[in-house]
Amino acid sequence: MKILLTGSSGRVGRAIFGALSARHEVVGVDRSPFNTTRHVADITDMRTLRTALVGVDAVIHCAALHAPHVGLMPDSEFHRINVEGTRTLAMLARDAGVSRFVFTSTTALYGHAIVPGRCTWIDERTPPQPRTVYHRSKLAAEHWLEEAASPAFQVRVIRMSRCFPETAQRMLLYRLHRGIDVRDVADAHAAALRNTGPMFQRYIASGATPFGPEDCERLVSEPRAVLARRCPQWLAEYDRRGWALPVIDRIHDATAASIGLGWRSQRGPEAVLAQLAEHSIEVLPHPMRNADCTVD
Repeated sequence: MKILLTGSSGRVGRAIFGALSARHEVVGVDRSPFNTTRHVADITDMRTLRTALVGVDAVIHCAALHAPHVGLMPDSEFHRINVEGTRTLAMLARDAGVSRFVFTSTTALYGHAIVPGRCTWIDERTPPQPRTVYHRSKLAAEHWLEEAASPAFQVRVIRMSRCFPETAQRMLLYRLHRGIDVRDVADAHAAALRNTGPMFQRYIASGATPFGPEDCERLVSEPRAVLARRCPQWLAEYDRRGWALPVIDRIHDATAASIGLGWRSQRGPEAVLAQLAEHSIEVLPHPMRNADCTVD
């Protein structure tokens, strides 16, 4: 396939490029230069997009403003890039005969569905409750794409879980209930290029969880007891290292993606520890001040 990848210079875009480039021709578009990017341009640059779309079979649209931009960029810029940019790209792709459009979204848009003092089970049936302009803009783009989908223009939305670098203490447990390795994010996008079924599909991409909906109440009142039953080896790892357990306030269920895409996360807590041992930049070695400024 010939695939147009927007946001190709970013962290997720580079991971997707790496997952696809051995088997496909990947044409990267990003406003920042990088060796995964062929066209350096803004996502609303229609002239560049028309050129980049020539002969393309599928589009993966990662380019966006993200949570760290909230408060630094005006709301109008979120609308211009995340909503209007998506609309422009999708319309041009459809006109160019592109048959598959994969959109990178976020589980952060569930927002206010996460209630303090509770553990919330999150799946595709959970109504989004956006908190910030970032969440609202991604949801608006999803809604537009759902309206634009057709048998000839298949749309897949990947709502990815938390996958940015942070400390192993957080990341290890998050990988069990609300996090994902960026390489697994890339694999989910690759799977979304080829599956069949309804013309519009939406999936949560998250790490495989050992928990079930029946665990939510006790994960608040007796988290250690639940961990001891569901994943004793990881509770023992926290105790061995003297780490405090992060609060488990949500569980992201990726069952629909495993059924609809034939995809499943392959890199759980063991991958976090391997990266920590390798001093990978993906796992931060020490807590960072204000580390929660970009959390979902």
